[in-house]
Amino acid sequence: MIVLRNLSKSFRVDGEEFFVAKRLNTVFPTGRSVGLLGRNGAGKSTLLKIIAGTVRPTRGRVLSTGSISWPVGFAGSFHPDLSGAQNTRFVARIYGVDTQELIAFVEDFANLGPHFHQPFRTYSAGMKSRLAFGVSMGVPFDTYLIDEVTSVGDAAFKKRSEEVLKERLRSSGAIVVSHGMGQIRALCDAGAVLHDGALTFFEDVEDAIAQHTANLNTIA
Repeated sequence: MIVLRNLSKSFRVDGEEFFVAKRLNTVFPTGRSVGLLGRNGAGKSTLLKIIAGTVRPTRGRVLSTGSISWPVGFAGSFHPDLSGAQNTRFVARIYGVDTQELIAFVEDFANLGPHFHQPFRTYSAGMKSRLAFGVSMGVPFDTYLIDEVTSVGDAAFKKRSEEVLKERLRSSGAIVVSHGMGQIRALCDAGAVLHDGALTFFEDVEDAIAQHTANLNTIA
């Protein structure tokens, strides 16, 4: 379970305070896969980073009763001079998982060939994404934070990514940010809509999609 308690996040824009989240009090239930919806610029990715602990809220707290992943596919913490294998080994040690098992999983999933043992700084954007996604999926969490991650890569990689995600979500929850409603429907059973700094939770993902669509039509 993840609880947002009186959570606010604001930025200064042209001297004025702009809220992407304003006094949020929301519960993401244990084991549920929640689609986080909102227009471009609503603050979905920022909220995900706050839940992950990589961005601090202006006010309020995030409480949880289980382990939460970093944003799935995030490659920003990999050391550029270490190889893919060495970065994977480092993550395994931090999270206390079997090093060899994680390396074997990531090497098979990312399909980087000899590049897996070359410096991360030599990777293309697609290679970085495959490595990051493989490491994310190789470490078990109670809740996965997913931000448009399966939109990268070729069709075969996207298909495999979705298959692995679905397998993980059989025993874990997730908060999923995606502009593709097909993907939201495929991965999520509940929804939350972030609009004008307010967050509304819906038990049925279809109700969330309907509210999100109505918001978009109102803006248009």
